[in-house]
Parts: sequence; structure tokens; C-alpha cells
Amino acid sequence: MKRLLILGAGTAGTMMANHLRPKLARDQWNISIVDQEKVHYYQPGYLFLPFDIYQPKHIKKPIEKFIPTGVNLIQEKIDKILPEENKVLLANNNVLDFDLLIIATGTKIAPQEIQGMDGPGWRNNIFDFYTFDGAKALRDKLRKWQGGRLVVHICEMPIKCPVAPLEFAFLAEDFFRQKGIRDRVEITFVTPLSGAFTKPKATEILSHLLVEKKIEIVSDFAIERIDNTSNTMIDYGGKEVQFDLLVTVPTNMGDEMIARSGMGDDLNFVPTDRGTLQTETQENIFAIGDATNLPASKAGSVAHFESEILTENILRFINKQPLKAEYDGHANCFVETGNGKAILIDFNYSHEPVEGTFPFPGVGPLRLLKESRMNHYGKMAFRWIYWNMLLRGRHLPFVTPKMSLAGKHFDDMQEHEN
Repeated sequence: MKRLLILGAGTAGTMMANHLRPKLARDQWNISIVDQEKVHYYQPGYLFLPFDIYQPKHIKKPIEKFIPTGVNLIQEKIDKILPEENKVLLANNNVLDFDLLIIATGTKIAPQEIQGMDGPGWRNNIFDFYTFDGAKALRDKLRKWQGGRLVVHICEMPIKCPVAPLEFAFLAEDFFRQKGIRDRVEITFVTPLSGAFTKPKATEILSHLLVEKKIEIVSDFAIERIDNTSNTMIDYGGKEVQFDLLVTVPTNMGDEMIARSGMGDDLNFVPTDRGTLQTETQENIFAIGDATNLPASKAGSVAHFESEILTENILRFINKQPLKAEYDGHANCFVETGNGKAILIDFNYSHEPVEGTFPFPGVGPLRLLKESRMNHYGKMAFRWIYWNMLLRGRHLPFVTPKMSLAGKHFDDMQEHEN
């Protein structure tokens, strides 16, 4: 009996378990998935929790609910991987052997990486919304906050869901306007990037929205420390931004277990082939989702597209066939802009977001790089799709893992076909 081991029962790991169990003979392959957590969180919902758009019950369910029959769920903390021995050591000193390993341990916030961030202001007037506890604490703060200087801030890239901080700024503007206190709130968006987003065309549109909503942007801000006495962020060049309420995205890092295993880069992300998802450590070890060092967005859509390609490559590896370098960095994201509207962006390694239609060329019904209520409805419908389709490894009709160029308008070319 051969052993397939999946580390992490978050979005990517759970999808892989559901994809692979039906495809691997039960009398030949034992599949186990390891995660110390007992609750699965719908992480896109963290954005909505602070504004009371979602309640906690909407974004948390038992992990075991989504693990397929025939997959062993091991709820223990992982100590480290011993790649050369094909073993994983658990914190309880148990050892798990593997013939194939999939690393899906995700990414976590690391506020301790910035001097003063996790000091006396943490969860007092400095909050994150990238964790369930952080988003819930921020919700409680916003319910009673009566105004002042709100700063929405990104420490450094890469981060999980690069558009989420912008979405937070837009939703906050709408939230305070609905409460009738927008005139008492000064909103500033602070980023280490030179613009609002990582892609030029999207940056142009999103920057226009910041101006329209009277949200100031401070770019090229490389934070060094936070002075909790004066409620000030200071960057390495000496630039300062003051706040009354700071909503920050701390440094994102891979699991500490990756560092203990000697397999990660400086941020504990696993060096991974960008096309095949095979790690650079060992040929029988693959990585997926936020755990990788790929130059793709750390977003749920990326894990979804990667899972379909990785499933095929796992089967090819087992059958001693060449792997296919087919993952092209495809990501698509709904960007909430407030007032019941959203923008949809679709891009990959080589193509930045452009205008067009999705998923059907010329038909839509979703419009790319355009604010619309339909896009907002798509964002809100995604929660049902996530719980009932994506996690369970079900293919989304008409949405391909590789980015389709059909229906998109490029500056230097006419509409392309697949």
C-alpha cells in the first residue's frame, strides 16, 4: 500500500483530497491529510465580518465535514518534514511515512516582524482582518468607533488576496457613509507598491476609484516600525503616517514548519516549479496554494486552478509519465468597491487584467474591469460555490484552469481564441 500525505486541510489541501480520492484505487493508495485545526474558515468572508455583512456562522464549519470518505484526517500539529527520509514528524513525536507528499500549509500573518506592531496597540487601535479573531475584534471596534484617521495598510508583498486591502478601504468608505459619519472619517490607503495594485491597468482604474471616494493613497511606503505612543507608522526613509485606527495587513509568511524542515525561502514559502507545481526539494514532493513561492496571487481562485492541474500531474507522476507545465498563473478576483458594486479582474503570469467579458466571450454575463452590481452578486454567490463545489473538488462549468484569452480586449492584439 502506497501512502499519499497532504499537509494542511485548508482550501488547497481539502480540494486535493477531494480530487484525488476518487482517482486513486483504495487498495493501492492510502491518503491522509494532516491539520491541527478543527474549524475550516471561509477566508474571503473575513473581509465582510468587520462590517456585519457576514456573521461568524457564515464563514466557519467543521474541517471534517469536507474531508472525503476514505481519507484519514489526522488532527495534529506538524513539527517538520524529513524530505530525504520521506517522513513527516508530528509534534506528538509520531512519524508519518509517505511515497508522495503535497504541501498545502498556507500562509499566516506575522505582526511580530514589524517593530511595535504587536505591542500595546494590537487589537486595541491596530487590527488585522486576515484572521477570524482579527476580523471579529475589528467588527467590535467598528461598531462603536465614531471617527478619526483610518489607515488601511499593507506591510509588504506577497500577501494573501492582494486586492483585499483595497476592498476593505472601499467597504469602509461605504460603511461610514451609511452610518452618517463619513465626514468624520479620514481614510488613507498606505502601500509599499508604487500604485494601488500590482498590475498597471487595474491600478489605473482602482486609483480612480480611490480619488472618487476621497481616499488618500500613500505609495512606496516601506514600514520600519510603529510608534505606539504617537500612533505613527514610520518607514525606512523617515516618512510618517499617523492614525487613530490602523487596519494593517502584516507580513505574510509560510508555516514555521517549512523553516524547521529547511525547505523554504526567507518568508518560509516553498520553492516550486511555476508550471508543474513540483517542488525544487524532491521530485515526489509537490506544493500548492499559498504555501508556494510562485509569482501568482495568493488567492482561493489560484488554489482552485492549481488543484485541477496538480491532480493531473500527480496521476502522471504515479504512472511515470512526464509532468505537464500547464499552470499559467491564472487568477480571477472580485474586487468589492462599495455601494453594492464590484469589479472582476482575470489575469495570469503573462497577461494583466484587461477589459472584456467572463466567462462567455462577448456575452458575459460578468464584465471585466468594470464596476457593476452583477459582479457584486458574483462575489456574494461565491460563498455558496466555495462550500458546495470548490472545497468538494467539483469542476466549475465554463471556467478553465488556464486563462482564456477569448472575450478579452488587449491593446496590442485583437480578441484571441484559446
